[in-house]
Amino acid sequence: MGKPILEVKNLRVSFKMYAGEVQAVRGVSFTVDKGEVLAIVGESGCGKSVTAQTIMRLIPTPPSYIKEGSSILFDGKHEIAKMTESQMERVRGKDMGMIFQDPMTSLNPTMTVGAQISEGIRKHNQKVSKAEAFKRSAELLTLVGMSNAEERIQQYPHELSGGMRQRVMIALSLACNPKLLIADEPTTALDVTIQAQIIDLLRDIQEKTETSIILITHDLGVVAEMAHKVIVMYAGKVVERGTLDDIFYNPRHPYTWGLLRSVPRLDSDKNNELASIPGTPPDLYAPPVGCAFAARCPYAMKVCKEIDPEHFEVSADHSAACWLNHPDAPEVEMPVGIGRGSHG
Repeated sequence: MGKPILEVKNLRVSFKMYAGEVQAVRGVSFTVDKGEVLAIVGESGCGKSVTAQTIMRLIPTPPSYIKEGSSILFDGKHEIAKMTESQMERVRGKDMGMIFQDPMTSLNPTMTVGAQISEGIRKHNQKVSKAEAFKRSAELLTLVGMSNAEERIQQYPHELSGGMRQRVMIALSLACNPKLLIADEPTTALDVTIQAQIIDLLRDIQEKTETSIILITHDLGVVAEMAHKVIVMYAGKVVERGTLDDIFYNPRHPYTWGLLRSVPRLDSDKNNELASIPGTPPDLYAPPVGCAFAARCPYAMKVCKEIDPEHFEVSADHSAACWLNHPDAPEVEMPVGIGRGSHG
Protein backbone atom coordinates (compact mmCIF):
# COMPACT_ATOMS: atom_id res chain seq x y z
CA MET A 1 0.00 0.00 0.00
CA GLY A 2 3.01 2.33 -0.19
CA LYS A 3 4.87 4.20 2.52
CA PRO A 4 3.66 3.46 6.08
CA ILE A 5 1.76 6.25 7.83
CA LEU A 6 3.01 4.89 11.18
CA GLU A 7 6.09 2.86 12.11
CA VAL A 8 6.39 1.66 15.69
CA LYS A 9 9.73 0.04 16.57
CA ASN A 10 10.74 -1.59 19.86
CA LEU A 11 8.19 0.45 21.86
CA ARG A 12 8.73 -0.03 25.58
CA VAL A 13 6.57 1.78 28.13
CA SER A 14 6.84 1.41 31.90
CA PHE A 15 5.07 2.86 34.93
CA LYS A 16 7.10 3.78 37.99
CA MET A 17 4.97 2.77 40.96
CA TYR A 18 5.60 2.65 44.72
CA ALA A 19 6.14 -1.14 44.55
CA GLY A 20 8.46 -0.95 41.53
CA GLU A 21 8.38 -0.73 37.72
CA VAL A 22 5.43 -2.09 35.77
CA GLN A 23 6.64 -3.04 32.28
CA ALA A 24 3.34 -2.44 30.46
CA VAL A 25 4.65 -2.53 26.87
CA ARG A 26 7.76 -4.60 26.14
CA GLY A 27 9.29 -4.15 22.69
CA VAL A 28 6.25 -3.75 20.45
CA SER A 29 6.85 -3.18 16.71
CA PHE A 30 4.37 -2.79 13.82
CA THR A 31 3.54 -0.60 10.81
CA VAL A 32 0.29 0.88 9.53
CA ASP A 33 -0.01 1.70 5.82
CA LYS A 34 -2.15 4.41 4.29
CA GLY A 35 -5.82 3.37 4.10
CA GLU A 36 -5.19 0.26 6.21
CA VAL A 37 -7.05 -1.00 9.28
CA LEU A 38 -4.77 -2.67 11.83
CA ALA A 39 -6.46 -4.44 14.75
CA ILE A 40 -4.61 -4.92 18.04
CA VAL A 41 -6.25 -7.71 20.04
CA GLY A 42 -5.74 -9.38 23.39
CA GLU A 43 -7.33 -9.71 26.80
CA SER A 44 -7.50 -6.88 29.35
CA GLY A 45 -4.11 -5.83 30.66
CA CYS A 46 -2.11 -7.04 27.64
CA GLY A 47 -0.86 -3.51 26.85
CA LYS A 48 -2.96 -2.68 23.79
CA SER A 49 -4.59 0.48 25.21
CA VAL A 50 -1.28 1.71 26.69
CA THR A 51 0.26 1.25 23.23
CA ALA A 52 -2.54 3.30 21.63
CA GLN A 53 -2.42 6.07 24.22
CA THR A 54 1.37 6.25 23.95
CA ILE A 55 1.11 6.79 20.17
CA MET A 56 -1.17 9.76 20.95
CA ARG A 57 1.07 10.72 23.92
CA LEU A 58 -1.93 10.70 26.24
CA ILE A 59 -0.51 8.60 29.09
CA PRO A 60 0.49 10.72 32.11
CA THR A 61 4.23 11.29 32.63
CA PRO A 62 5.03 10.55 35.42
CA PRO A 63 4.29 7.80 36.44
CA SER A 64 4.65 6.45 32.87
CA TYR A 65 7.68 6.91 30.65
CA ILE A 66 8.78 5.78 27.19
CA LYS A 67 12.06 3.89 27.42
CA GLU A 68 15.19 4.72 25.43
CA GLY A 69 15.37 3.02 22.04
CA SER A 70 11.62 3.27 21.42
CA SER A 71 10.54 4.81 18.12
CA ILE A 72 7.10 6.00 16.94
CA LEU A 73 7.55 7.52 13.49
CA PHE A 74 4.41 9.19 12.14
CA ASP A 75 4.02 10.21 8.48
CA GLY A 76 7.73 9.64 7.88
CA LYS A 77 8.72 12.83 9.71
CA HIS A 78 7.33 13.08 13.26
CA GLU A 79 9.22 11.13 15.93
CA ILE A 80 6.39 11.00 18.44
CA ALA A 81 8.50 9.48 21.23
CA LYS A 82 10.75 12.55 21.35
CA MET A 83 8.24 15.37 20.71
CA THR A 84 7.41 18.00 23.34
CA GLU A 85 3.81 18.48 24.46
CA SER A 86 3.48 21.74 22.45
CA GLN A 87 4.76 19.97 19.31
CA MET A 88 2.40 17.07 19.98
CA GLU A 89 -0.59 19.40 20.27
CA ARG A 90 -0.06 20.48 16.66
CA VAL A 91 -0.25 16.86 15.48
CA ARG A 92 -2.83 15.46 17.91
CA GLY A 93 -6.35 16.17 16.67
CA LYS A 94 -5.15 17.49 13.31
CA ASP A 95 -3.20 14.57 11.82
CA MET A 96 -4.06 11.93 14.43
CA GLY A 97 -7.49 11.43 15.96
CA MET A 98 -8.73 9.14 18.72
CA ILE A 99 -12.09 7.58 19.56
CA PHE A 100 -12.31 6.60 23.21
CA GLN A 101 -14.30 3.69 24.62
CA ASP A 102 -16.47 5.79 26.97
CA PRO A 103 -17.71 8.99 25.31
CA MET A 104 -19.52 10.13 28.47
CA THR A 105 -16.21 10.60 30.29
CA SER A 106 -14.36 11.84 27.18
CA LEU A 107 -16.78 14.60 26.16
CA ASN A 108 -17.00 17.86 28.13
CA PRO A 109 -20.35 17.83 29.99
CA THR A 110 -20.42 21.66 30.24
CA MET A 111 -20.18 22.34 26.49
CA THR A 112 -22.62 21.64 23.67
CA VAL A 113 -21.44 19.02 21.20
CA GLY A 114 -21.30 21.69 18.46
CA ALA A 115 -19.01 23.86 20.60
CA GLN A 116 -16.70 20.90 21.26
CA ILE A 117 -16.39 19.91 17.60
CA SER A 118 -15.98 23.49 16.37
CA GLU A 119 -13.34 24.18 19.04
CA GLY A 120 -11.21 21.36 17.58
CA ILE A 121 -11.70 22.71 14.05
CA ARG A 122 -10.71 26.27 14.98
CA LYS A 123 -7.75 25.18 17.11
CA HIS A 124 -6.03 23.73 14.04
CA ASN A 125 -7.31 26.27 11.49
CA GLN A 126 -7.32 29.84 12.78
CA LYS A 127 -8.78 31.17 9.51
CA VAL A 128 -12.11 29.40 10.04
CA SER A 129 -14.77 31.64 11.60
CA LYS A 130 -16.97 30.51 14.47
CA ALA A 131 -20.01 30.30 12.16
CA GLU A 132 -18.08 28.25 9.58
CA ALA A 133 -16.83 25.90 12.30
CA PHE A 134 -20.39 25.32 13.56
CA LYS A 135 -21.55 24.68 10.01
CA ARG A 136 -18.75 22.13 9.58
CA SER A 137 -19.75 20.57 12.94
CA ALA A 138 -23.28 20.01 11.66
CA GLU A 139 -21.90 18.50 8.43
CA LEU A 140 -19.75 16.10 10.45
CA LEU A 141 -22.71 15.00 12.58
CA THR A 142 -24.65 14.33 9.37
CA LEU A 143 -21.64 12.38 8.03
CA VAL A 144 -21.67 10.10 11.08
CA GLY A 145 -25.36 9.39 10.62
CA MET A 146 -27.05 11.74 13.09
CA SER A 147 -30.39 13.20 11.97
CA ASN A 148 -31.40 16.79 12.77
CA ALA A 149 -27.75 17.82 13.01
CA GLU A 150 -28.62 21.53 13.34
CA GLU A 151 -30.50 20.69 16.55
CA ARG A 152 -27.97 18.19 17.83
CA ILE A 153 -25.09 20.69 17.82
CA GLN A 154 -27.01 22.72 20.42
CA GLN A 155 -27.36 19.76 22.79
CA TYR A 156 -25.15 18.64 25.68
CA PRO A 157 -23.68 15.12 25.94
CA HIS A 158 -26.12 14.06 28.70
CA GLU A 159 -29.04 14.79 26.37
CA LEU A 160 -27.86 12.14 23.89
CA SER A 161 -28.00 8.34 23.95
CA GLY A 162 -24.81 6.24 24.22
CA GLY A 163 -24.82 5.53 20.49
CA MET A 164 -25.27 9.23 19.66
CA ARG A 165 -22.44 10.20 22.00
CA GLN A 166 -20.14 7.71 20.29
CA ARG A 167 -21.09 9.23 16.92
CA VAL A 168 -20.19 12.66 18.33
CA MET A 169 -16.80 11.23 19.40
CA ILE A 170 -16.24 9.95 15.86
CA ALA A 171 -17.26 13.34 14.39
CA LEU A 172 -14.85 15.04 16.82
CA SER A 173 -12.00 12.74 15.80
CA LEU A 174 -12.70 13.40 12.09
CA ALA A 175 -12.98 17.19 12.46
CA CYS A 176 -9.60 17.95 10.87
CA ASN A 177 -9.44 15.04 8.38
CA PRO A 178 -6.75 13.07 10.25
CA LYS A 179 -4.42 10.69 8.43
CA LEU A 180 -4.60 8.20 11.32
CA LEU A 181 -7.53 7.34 13.56
CA ILE A 182 -7.09 5.27 16.74
CA ALA A 183 -10.29 3.60 17.95
CA ASP A 184 -9.86 2.27 21.50
CA GLU A 185 -12.64 -0.27 22.17
CA PRO A 186 -15.13 1.97 20.27
CA THR A 187 -18.14 -0.32 20.82
CA THR A 188 -17.57 -1.62 24.36
CA ALA A 189 -20.24 0.43 26.15
CA LEU A 190 -22.91 -0.01 23.46
CA ASP A 191 -25.64 -2.56 22.91
CA VAL A 192 -25.27 -5.06 20.06
CA THR A 193 -27.46 -3.22 17.52
CA ILE A 194 -25.66 0.09 18.06
CA GLN A 195 -22.28 -1.70 17.96
CA ALA A 196 -23.06 -2.97 14.46
CA GLN A 197 -24.06 0.54 13.34
CA ILE A 198 -20.84 2.08 14.70
CA ILE A 199 -18.69 -0.59 13.00
CA ASP A 200 -20.54 -0.03 9.68
CA LEU A 201 -19.99 3.71 10.10
CA LEU A 202 -16.25 3.37 10.78
CA ARG A 203 -15.82 1.01 7.83
CA ASP A 204 -17.76 3.39 5.55
CA ILE A 205 -15.70 6.40 6.66
CA GLN A 206 -12.44 4.49 6.23
CA GLU A 207 -13.37 3.47 2.68
CA LYS A 208 -14.51 6.97 1.70
CA THR A 209 -11.63 8.94 3.23
CA GLU A 210 -8.79 6.35 3.06
CA THR A 211 -8.00 7.18 6.69
CA SER A 212 -5.72 4.64 8.37
CA ILE A 213 -7.22 3.09 11.50
CA ILE A 214 -5.74 1.32 14.51
CA LEU A 215 -8.55 -0.66 16.11
CA ILE A 216 -7.96 -1.67 19.74
CA THR A 217 -10.37 -4.40 20.77
CA HIS A 218 -10.89 -7.76 22.45
CA ASP A 219 -13.91 -8.43 20.22
CA LEU A 220 -12.86 -10.72 17.37
CA GLY A 221 -16.22 -10.20 15.65
CA VAL A 222 -15.36 -6.51 15.23
CA VAL A 223 -11.91 -7.50 13.93
CA ALA A 224 -13.44 -9.80 11.30
CA GLU A 225 -15.69 -6.95 10.10
CA MET A 226 -13.01 -4.31 9.70
CA ALA A 227 -9.35 -5.30 9.84
CA HIS A 228 -6.82 -5.87 7.08
CA LYS A 229 -3.99 -6.83 9.44
CA VAL A 230 -4.01 -8.09 13.04
CA ILE A 231 -1.48 -8.14 15.84
CA VAL A 232 -2.12 -10.27 18.92
CA MET A 233 -0.67 -8.96 22.20
CA TYR A 234 0.01 -10.78 25.44
CA ALA A 235 1.81 -9.51 28.56
CA GLY A 236 2.99 -6.36 26.80
CA LYS A 237 4.41 -8.13 23.74
CA VAL A 238 3.26 -8.98 20.21
CA VAL A 239 2.94 -12.78 20.11
CA GLU A 240 1.53 -13.09 16.58
CA ARG A 241 1.06 -10.81 13.57
CA GLY A 242 -0.48 -11.40 10.17
CA THR A 243 -3.26 -10.61 7.74
CA LEU A 244 -6.87 -11.14 8.81
CA ASP A 245 -6.95 -14.50 7.00
CA ASP A 246 -3.64 -15.56 8.58
CA ILE A 247 -4.93 -14.98 12.10
CA PHE A 248 -8.41 -16.42 11.61
CA TYR A 249 -7.61 -19.37 9.35
CA ASN A 250 -3.97 -20.24 10.03
CA PRO A 251 -3.14 -19.03 13.58
CA ARG A 252 0.23 -20.28 14.84
CA HIS A 253 0.33 -19.28 18.52
CA PRO A 254 -1.51 -21.17 21.32
CA TYR A 255 -2.69 -17.87 22.80
CA THR A 256 -4.33 -16.94 19.48
CA TRP A 257 -5.92 -20.41 19.42
CA GLY A 258 -7.35 -19.73 22.88
CA LEU A 259 -8.78 -16.37 21.85
CA LEU A 260 -10.44 -17.86 18.77
CA ARG A 261 -11.86 -20.84 20.68
CA SER A 262 -13.42 -18.51 23.28
CA VAL A 263 -15.66 -16.90 20.62
CA PRO A 264 -19.19 -18.43 20.64
CA ARG A 265 -20.11 -20.06 17.30
CA LEU A 266 -23.56 -20.21 15.72
CA ASP A 267 -23.10 -23.82 14.63
CA SER A 268 -21.98 -25.15 18.03
CA ASP A 269 -24.17 -27.21 20.38
CA LYS A 270 -25.96 -24.88 22.79
CA ASN A 271 -25.17 -27.30 25.64
CA ASN A 272 -21.41 -27.06 25.07
CA GLU A 273 -19.46 -25.00 27.59
CA LEU A 274 -17.64 -21.94 26.24
CA ALA A 275 -13.91 -22.51 25.98
CA SER A 276 -11.68 -20.34 28.15
CA ILE A 277 -7.96 -19.84 28.71
CA PRO A 278 -7.12 -21.14 32.19
CA GLY A 279 -4.92 -19.16 34.57
CA THR A 280 -4.17 -15.44 34.69
CA PRO A 281 -1.72 -13.16 32.86
CA PRO A 282 1.70 -12.72 34.51
CA ASP A 283 2.61 -9.92 36.89
CA LEU A 284 4.39 -7.25 34.84
CA TYR A 285 6.19 -5.95 37.93
CA ALA A 286 8.40 -9.01 37.40
CA PRO A 287 7.79 -10.53 33.95
CA PRO A 288 8.60 -14.26 33.83
CA VAL A 289 11.74 -15.71 32.28
CA GLY A 290 11.01 -17.36 28.94
CA CYS A 291 7.64 -17.17 27.20
CA ALA A 292 5.12 -15.17 29.25
CA PHE A 293 2.30 -17.52 28.15
CA ALA A 294 4.11 -20.73 29.16
CA ALA A 295 2.38 -21.05 32.56
CA ARG A 296 -1.05 -21.10 30.86
CA CYS A 297 -0.08 -23.01 27.72
CA PRO A 298 -1.04 -26.71 27.41
CA TYR A 299 1.77 -27.20 24.87
CA ALA A 300 4.60 -25.62 26.93
CA MET A 301 7.98 -27.31 26.66
CA LYS A 302 11.09 -26.93 28.81
CA VAL A 303 12.59 -24.35 26.43
CA CYS A 304 9.44 -22.19 26.72
CA LYS A 305 10.10 -21.62 30.42
CA GLU A 306 13.77 -20.81 29.89
CA ILE A 307 14.09 -18.74 26.69
CA ASP A 308 11.68 -16.15 25.32
CA PRO A 309 11.04 -17.09 21.65
CA GLU A 310 11.78 -14.74 18.78
CA HIS A 311 9.21 -14.38 16.00
CA PHE A 312 9.27 -17.34 13.62
CA GLU A 313 8.23 -16.38 10.07
CA VAL A 314 5.28 -18.38 8.75
CA SER A 315 4.97 -16.36 5.51
CA ALA A 316 5.99 -12.91 4.27
CA ASP A 317 3.31 -11.14 6.36
CA HIS A 318 2.80 -13.71 9.12
CA SER A 319 4.94 -14.54 12.16
CA ALA A 320 4.43 -15.96 15.65
CA ALA A 321 6.61 -15.87 18.77
CA CYS A 322 6.21 -19.53 19.75
CA TRP A 323 8.73 -22.37 19.98
CA LEU A 324 6.19 -24.71 18.35
CA ASN A 325 7.10 -23.00 15.06
CA HIS A 326 10.77 -23.99 15.36
CA PRO A 327 11.76 -26.62 12.73
CA ASP A 328 12.80 -29.06 15.50
CA ALA A 329 9.62 -28.66 17.58
CA PRO A 330 7.20 -31.58 17.92
CA GLU A 331 4.18 -31.49 15.59
CA VAL A 332 1.08 -30.14 17.37
CA GLU A 333 -2.41 -30.29 15.88
CA MET A 334 -4.39 -27.05 15.90
CA PRO A 335 -7.44 -27.38 18.22
CA VAL A 336 -10.72 -28.45 16.61
CA GLY A 337 -13.02 -25.58 15.68
CA ILE A 338 -10.43 -23.06 14.49
CA GLY A 339 -8.27 -22.70 11.40
CA ARG A 340 -9.05 -23.60 7.82
CA GLY A 341 -12.30 -25.46 7.28
CA SER A 342 -13.80 -24.41 10.62
CA HIS A 343 -15.79 -21.49 9.24
CA GLY A 344 -17.77 -23.25 6.56
